[in-house]
Amino acid sequence: MSTANGESRGLTAWEKAALVAGAAGMGWLIYRSVIGHASAPPPAPSPPGMISIAPFAGLLLCIAVLPLLPATAHWWEHNRNRLVVSLSFAAATLTYYALTFNATKVLHVLEHAVVAEYLPFIVLLFSLYVISGGICLRGDLPAHPLTNTAFLAVGSLAASFVGTTGASMLLIRPLLQTNSERRHVVHTVVFFIFLVSNVGGCLLPIGDPPLFLGYLKGVPFLWTLTLWKEWAAMSAVLLVVYYVWDTLAYRHEAPADIVHDEVERAPLSLEGKLNFVWLAGVVLCVGVIKPGEVLPGTTWRAFPFLRELLMLGLTGLSLAFTPGTARAGNRFSYTAILEVAALFIGIFICMQAPIEILRASGAAMAGLLSSPARFFWATGVLSSFLDNAPTYVVFLETAVSMTPQGAAGTLALFDGALVTEPELIAISLGAVFMGANTYIGNGPNFMVKTIAEQAGVRMPSFFGYMAYSGGILLPLFAALTFLFLA
Repeated sequence: MSTANGESRGLTAWEKAALVAGAAGMGWLIYRSVIGHASAPPPAPSPPGMISIAPFAGLLLCIAVLPLLPATAHWWEHNRNRLVVSLSFAAATLTYYALTFNATKVLHVLEHAVVAEYLPFIVLLFSLYVISGGICLRGDLPAHPLTNTAFLAVGSLAASFVGTTGASMLLIRPLLQTNSERRHVVHTVVFFIFLVSNVGGCLLPIGDPPLFLGYLKGVPFLWTLTLWKEWAAMSAVLLVVYYVWDTLAYRHEAPADIVHDEVERAPLSLEGKLNFVWLAGVVLCVGVIKPGEVLPGTTWRAFPFLRELLMLGLTGLSLAFTPGTARAGNRFSYTAILEVAALFIGIFICMQAPIEILRASGAAMAGLLSSPARFFWATGVLSSFLDNAPTYVVFLETAVSMTPQGAAGTLALFDGALVTEPELIAISLGAVFMGANTYIGNGPNFMVKTIAEQAGVRMPSFFGYMAYSGGILLPLFAALTFLFLA
């Protein structure tokens, strides 16, 4: 376990008890989902009321406000306290379901939120985080605008092939080290979140969790490569805007800092290269293993959580075979992934209510979603505040239900369902691109923020970050709508 400052310490008795209780509860949920689920009665079909959204809104408000209040700012730094808040709102959501429906509905919500969604999500992020944390890219280049822009460009391309989490963890530390002599660094981290942690992940399902869920729902693995034009346009414009911004910021650096930056140089070197093999293994797990389906070239069916167990096995290999100097060079700790795990367990449970309301409103949404542009904005706005992965699934299901048999321009999913490609493109872009609008839109956003703060960068607050995304991204999304989705 690590402190908020990234220093290692032992587990307290409270944390050990919480971990044991959490593991026991998770194991029971998995057992019930895998073995006992078939005998469970179906959950109540009626959607929850609007009051059920209150815990989700309360959790988002805490994430936005508690770090800003002097009385709670230090308290909020500890992941244990974040977990307490997260689980408290989750408990409020489950209490609502218990009082409004019944215990079976509560179990169904837990199985769906924790077993079906949270576990695959956090195992994928954890695997990419730990394995990438064993790849140490050392060096201190002059922090010129062109150097920083090159970092962002490489990350934007790599994100689709090693995941936004993998690319973020691989590049954020050397980028921060390169800029350690400069004072104006916040904008660099913000653009890093835009490009590496979000926009760059749209070319393959491994790139971003919503596309991963789309693949599990039957979207062909390589279909996302058709999004290259939108990816290239957004990446190119953001890189140009960043280069101009950083050039102006560089001119406002103190002369002594510029001299220090020019003197403190170290060539790039790479340690922990074997971890690229483990990263490739994670990519193969995502691309090849689908629970309940026959493994390629065999007659064996993949049992539930085989994919996740293999990814954890690859993570174990990374921990076993990576030299300690590589993780030490990265100042690796589990603080950032623990923050994501602590907050998103509550987010995944609390957001079941708004997601159910959205699903129940499918017919009404179908009347409003009359064009790809509307799909893009509806998916994107909700992906900014709900997790973008389940939001993607809701709108994918809506688009499938709206696609008539024999319609032109359709894509056949693996289960035989059809979806019109313009709508699927809009949903995919909305979920991936607009995950950059807030810290909670996509898992890696919080990780990068935490690592930057550990390096001494004073990152903007929840609403402060939204000022960046609103001023920079929203005009670009409007232009994207006009050029590609009109």
